[in-house]
Parts: sequence; structure tokens; C-alpha cells
Amino acid sequence: MPKFDRAGGRNPRGGRRRTGSPATSFIVVVLTAIVASACTTGLTGAVDVDDRPRFADQETGDRIVVAATFTILADMASRVGGDRVRVESVTTPGADVHHYEPSVDDLKRVEGADLVVSNGLGMDDWLLRFIDATDARHVVTSEGVDPLPVRSGNYTGRPNPHAWMSPDEGARYIRTIADALAEVDPEGAEGYRARAEDYVAELDELATRARAAVAAVPAERRVLVTCEGAFSYLARDLGLEELYLWPVNSESQGLPRQVTALIDEVRDREIPALFCESTVSDAAMEQVAAETGSRVAGLLYVDSLSAPSGPVPTYLDLLDHDLEIITRELTT
Repeated sequence: MPKFDRAGGRNPRGGRRRTGSPATSFIVVVLTAIVASACTTGLTGAVDVDDRPRFADQETGDRIVVAATFTILADMASRVGGDRVRVESVTTPGADVHHYEPSVDDLKRVEGADLVVSNGLGMDDWLLRFIDATDARHVVTSEGVDPLPVRSGNYTGRPNPHAWMSPDEGARYIRTIADALAEVDPEGAEGYRARAEDYVAELDELATRARAAVAAVPAERRVLVTCEGAFSYLARDLGLEELYLWPVNSESQGLPRQVTALIDEVRDREIPALFCESTVSDAAMEQVAAETGSRVAGLLYVDSLSAPSGPVPTYLDLLDHDLEIITRELTT
């Protein structure tokens, strides 16, 4: 199958930089909360806030400072913000965002945020206890999404948080970020919204090619089997049936009953290709493959981008990579 190639680079330039002082420091609130709750977070020792890096140390200048809870949202904000923003992700590439416990080192990178960007839908609620007292604008990118429910496990009926895996919902995220940046920095509003629309156009082109590729997959093979149930929105958009070992990463992973149930399903339906995500172990899925004669066909990315030198340094790269592997492996 053809790779989902696309044109366009990161962080297009445009617009004047804002002037004025940053909002109340996000990191001061966070570090205070961490020190106060060290017995529950596992951190020990005191934090000397006087040793924290300042804006000048990070060469922020007059740029808007954006703190995103994980790398995918950080990349979206960086692309939309262009030269007017400096974006930091609380979590690093490869981290599992579910029930993440921020460390002092994580949060030093986001000192003085003007805008805090989170996903919502229960995925990054660990952020909420740190931002109540900050003056930074907080935007929840999933606002307006009609959430799909988790279908099994302890989280049955709760919203599936992985809406960005749908290019259609991803476009909503991007426009929400653009609107939030425009509110924080009205002088840059036109540039933010123009970059957002260019970005959305690239997503639309990728989604069109993905639908065409899935249409070429034999109907009986349009079944996406993954470790985590993180592809519900993408499966809905592309007409794929979704099967998985566990619904969300915060639950127990690879329990015997989960593995046995999936083995029966894969064997009965003769599903040839299985997948797992970059932030979890594929040991349980390898067991399914061994018992059924199927194969673990590729590594997919969902909750995190790779490092810049890796295969998915941007959100568009992530979707491109996953869609190319899924359609290729379901066809062969």
C-alpha cells in the first residue's frame, strides 16, 4: 500500500511577536503542590524554587509560553503557534500519559505558561490539581467532541480519551488551540487561525487517502486488533472493526481472561495481523499471535510522539505511520 505522504513542514512563520509580561507562573503552583504532596507522589526532599530556571534562561523573549500535557498536543500547539510561541510538553516522548505523575524536572520545562493545553476526557486529569491557582489560560482540546464510550473493563461507559486519533476530531483540537492562542495573544490571531486551517487541510488530505486505502482492504479483513482500545475514533471514521486486549492503559494489562478472549476471537475469525502501541509491552499480544498463528505486524503510536530522530516526530507523522502500517498489513 502507498505511504500516506503529504506536503508541508513544521512551524510556518508569520505574524509579529506579542509584547507584555507572561501570566502567573504555572510552575510555581505545580512545584508547590508537588512538595506539599510528596508523600503521595513518591517525591522526596525539598524543592528550592529559587533554583528554578527563569524565562531569560530559556530564551523565551516575548513569545507566548504554552505548556501541553503530552507531546502530541505540544506539536499541535507548536505548528499552530509558529514563531510567536514556545511550547513545552510536561511528558516526554515515549511516556504513557494515563495517570502520569509529573516530576519536578518535567515541570521546570513549563515555567511561566501563558496557556495550558490538555486533552480532557479523563486522560490528563492529573494536571487539574496543579492549575486551580494559576492565572494561565487553560484550554481542553476535546471540548466539543462527542465522546465514544469505553466498551469494557472498569472504565465501561466513560469517555474514550483518544479522540485525536481521528483526523476529523484532530481538526477540532487544532482549531480549539488556535482560538485559545488568539484569546491570549489577539495580535497574532490571524496568523494562528491561518496556520490552523493549513494544518487542517493537510489532515483532510491524509484522511481522504486513508479512506481510499481502507476501501481496498478485503471486507473480512477490516478488523483492527490492538493492545489498547485507543483506536475507536479512527476505526469509526474508516469503517474498521476494533478489537483489543484492554480498554485503557490505566487498567491491568494482559490479564489471562483478556488474552484468552482475544485468542478465541482471532482464531475463530482468522485475523492475520495484530498490532501493539509504543508505550506498552507487546508480550500479551505476542502470546495471542503464538496461539493463533497470526502475527504482530507492527508498532503503532498513540499516546506519544517519538523523539525528533524517530519515526513519528509530529502528529501528522504519527497518523501517517499508523495508517500506512494498518492498511498495508491488513491487505497482505
